[in-house]
Amino acid sequence: MCLVRSGWIYRGHKPYIAAMSDISFIKMHGLGNDFVIIDLRRQQFALDPALVRRIADRHRGVGGDMLITMAAPGDPRADIFMGIYNADGSEVDACGNANRCVARLMMEESGKPQCLIQTNAGLLQCRAAAGGLIAVDMGAPKFEWQDIPLEERMDTRGIDLKIGPIDSPVLAFPSAVNMGNPHCIFFVPDISAHDPARIGPLVENHLLFPERTNVGFAQIRSRSDIRLRVWERGVGVTQACGTAACAVVAAAARKGKNLADRKARVELDGGFLDIDWREADDHITMTGPAALSYRGTLAPELLAAP
Repeated sequence: MCLVRSGWIYRGHKPYIAAMSDISFIKMHGLGNDFVIIDLRRQQFALDPALVRRIADRHRGVGGDMLITMAAPGDPRADIFMGIYNADGSEVDACGNANRCVARLMMEESGKPQCLIQTNAGLLQCRAAAGGLIAVDMGAPKFEWQDIPLEERMDTRGIDLKIGPIDSPVLAFPSAVNMGNPHCIFFVPDISAHDPARIGPLVENHLLFPERTNVGFAQIRSRSDIRLRVWERGVGVTQACGTAACAVVAAAARKGKNLADRKARVELDGGFLDIDWREADDHITMTGPAALSYRGTLAPELLAAP
């Protein structure tokens, strides 16, 4: 008897490998944040963290920031279930750019201008937008310390975290937001003065974040224009992060000085996302592109355990 648990395929209580040849995949990206997407509705495929790492390896595998699976949804209202695995093999609950990629595939498959995606973070409504873009309702941001989560109670508009000397820290009091995954955001006057590759790992693995965290570096250029760079938990520096773009707009609009409007354009390394934190229902809409790179087949030697 076979069953699926959280994206892994099991026989009894042990994961197994079935039909390990001719496993097809789709390579897509959202503003350079790239994914290997495997459709489990049409092929049996066993995953484990080591295999995810091999597939995501940019030198010996396909390469990608994440591996995404598509499977039959558990919720009858949804069109698809999307599983999300970082390049380091860890499973996570949300990825905004991957949402748009899977939404594009589902809308092309159905011929309809909308779809509903089930993730571990909840149900996400997606629709086609003008100019070939895709809009995703990312839900409402969470700000309570236990929802981030943090190790202890703090005001998430500016948590007690400092980088550098105690008397003159380089970075201090970042905002924390949960957008289906945790985000820690430093607002800085000059984004070029900070290296996400150096600072990101220190913050990601700080004891304050029991589930680790994504780390953003944001420069407010105007009330509706934000520059953002991101160190992504379990991945590294990414060209774009959709949940981080949502988080930075919510955090900026929420701060006491009201740094930004609830509707803003966010420029990431890979391009722009339009973010709208709606007052009517507190949900955030993220709008941006989803691009197809190529389709391929995983080689048996890549799939076989070393």
